Amino acid sequence: MMIRDTYPSDINEQQWRDIASLIPASQKRGRNRSTSEREVINAINYRWSTGCSWRMLPHDFPTWGTVYTYFRNWQRQGILRDIRDQLISRK
Repeated sequence: MMIRDTYPSDINEQQWRDIASLIPASQKRGRNRSTSEREVINAINYRWSTGCSWRMLPHDFPTWGTVYTYFRNWQRQGILRDIRDQLISRK
């Protein structure tokens, strides 16, 4: 994994520990995940913070299409709401 500079919207270690259990485990079948869910969360937070379009996400995040796919799936499953609630309650 490439190390990148941090953005103000990145979650810290404690925040990650607080929300990591909310993210579903990968499926038993199929290939292993190659994308860091934490980096996906950081990219979604960046987009929420800046208001940029999906295609304008900085290139040091996972690809915009990957981030958007996670966003769409997690939003439909209510996972993003749970993550936001958890992060807000811990402020």
